[in-house]
Amino acid sequence: MTTLLATVVLLGVLIFVHELGHFWAAKAVGIGVERFSIGLGPRVWGFLRGETQYIISAIPLGGYVKMQGMEDEVMEHLEGGRSDGPRRRDPRDFDAKPLWARAFVISAGVIMNMIFAVVAYGAAAAVWGFEELATTRVMAVADSTLPAGAEALADIPPGTEIVQVGEVGTTSWTQVRRALLEGPAGPVAIVTTSPPARFEIRIPEAIGDRRALAGSLVSWVDPVVGTVEGGSPAAEAAIESGDRVTSVAGAPVTNWSDLLREIGARPGERVEIGLLRDGTELLRVAELDVFDDDGGERGRLGVRPAPLETVNVRVGLGEAAVSGFRQTAWDTRRILGFLRDLVTLNVSPREVGSIGTIAIVSGEAASRGLADFLRFMALFSVNLAILNMLPIPVLDGGHMVFLGLELVRGEKLTVAQRVRWSQIGLWVVVGIMVWALGNDLLRFLGL
Repeated sequence: MTTLLATVVLLGVLIFVHELGHFWAAKAVGIGVERFSIGLGPRVWGFLRGETQYIISAIPLGGYVKMQGMEDEVMEHLEGGRSDGPRRRDPRDFDAKPLWARAFVISAGVIMNMIFAVVAYGAAAAVWGFEELATTRVMAVADSTLPAGAEALADIPPGTEIVQVGEVGTTSWTQVRRALLEGPAGPVAIVTTSPPARFEIRIPEAIGDRRALAGSLVSWVDPVVGTVEGGSPAAEAAIESGDRVTSVAGAPVTNWSDLLREIGARPGERVEIGLLRDGTELLRVAELDVFDDDGGERGRLGVRPAPLETVNVRVGLGEAAVSGFRQTAWDTRRILGFLRDLVTLNVSPREVGSIGTIAIVSGEAASRGLADFLRFMALFSVNLAILNMLPIPVLDGGHMVFLGLELVRGEKLTVAQRVRWSQIGLWVVVGIMVWALGNDLLRFLGL
């Protein structure tokens, strides 16, 4: 029930937010709105207010705003029926508005999804605080990026805990980074335990050097498998979520950095992977994938680390608002990077999921509490915005392409041209959905 309710709330709220953006924008530029629907297909329930029908439709996998005079035969089919006969042109028609107004209306759904993400992340930070890594252990130090005056940090051994930076006591990794990024420039002592030591460094003046300093320290990540990519070497070797990797080809592994180093050094090789599963030592054999890195070929196992333990640190409204913008921007870069890697085949197409994956993840987030669920809604809202802006006809991005062509050509595409491309786009979207549903089914069957 938790998973079902979380999925309904997630999709219902975010679809409503997206379509509300189109609705408000259309009203703002004087376009008549005939129908506002949550869901696709036949009408289940609704009411008429003013000129607009507000309805809930049978298929809860989307929504739409039917604008007056927006000629799109494909959308008419998705809406569950076509308009009745020809109609007289009206100044309040969508197609009668200038290009800038139509572009604003088409992009408004994506804008609203992004605004929702910023507000949701900001609200979560203001109410529950920042979610920060609950560790101050160092996994590795990139000595090549240490700025002048901080060379002593290269001697910090893996596993060391940083307990103080200057006058600042540290209990989370964010506090360590913040002390280095925002602390006063000049000499400072970094105190550690496990083993106890004191490192004298100099915090630089320039913000670029400060970022290099903070980025040179990598927080500890245990070599515990969180997710296994479908069809990856790890999946074929029967490596499972929750397994702790203890060795690769006989080389001991104590943290995630060790795992990446040993796997990366063996592209295409068949290697033995030592595991610890529920207290039992296991040995698996995997034939590693090969991918091109800037420094040459590297091996790839197809696993991601388990979620890291976090703590919540309360902040003020101003800092919460800034964090909402920053987290939304970071999500945007991450999702765009995933799409890039998907196109270049650096990520397996098996990673694409559909409603099944959404349901499972939303249920897990909801079970961890309202704060985690709100953050997941924000992340999914960014994902929805980016996917809607893909240049595929029938999506918002496809309509923006039509408007871009109109700007270049100096005239609109004909209705027949738009319908033809929209039909192609619809088949592309259906194909992606079928592929994603297939991936969910294979994951459910453990394949």
